[in-house]
Amino acid sequence: MKAAARLQLIKDEWEESSLAEKDDALVYNRKLWTVLVTSATSDSSQLPQAIKNNMASLAVFIFKQTFDVIATENPEKLNSIISINRSIAEGLRAEPEE
Repeated sequence: MKAAARLQLIKDEWEESSLAEKDDALVYNRKLWTVLVTSATSDSSQLPQAIKNNMASLAVFIFKQTFDVIATENPEKLNSIISINRSIAEGLRAEPEE
């Protein structure tokens, strides 16, 4: 949620934000996704292979979208990253079904 909040702030204040502030938020998100996908897809992960594959695909999308934000200077491209981050965070917070 912290990464999503930082990206939302950058998106909302795109014109007022410095390049360093934008880069800090995007780097933080990339680091988060690197840790998340590395953990989820590792050999020691007990996740089903289909979920590992989905996490890897999501990470590739996040990294590509992040590059596109930087390359095009288009803050609207942050919407999908923010949405995915929030969805993943909500899923991780959810109580397991019994």
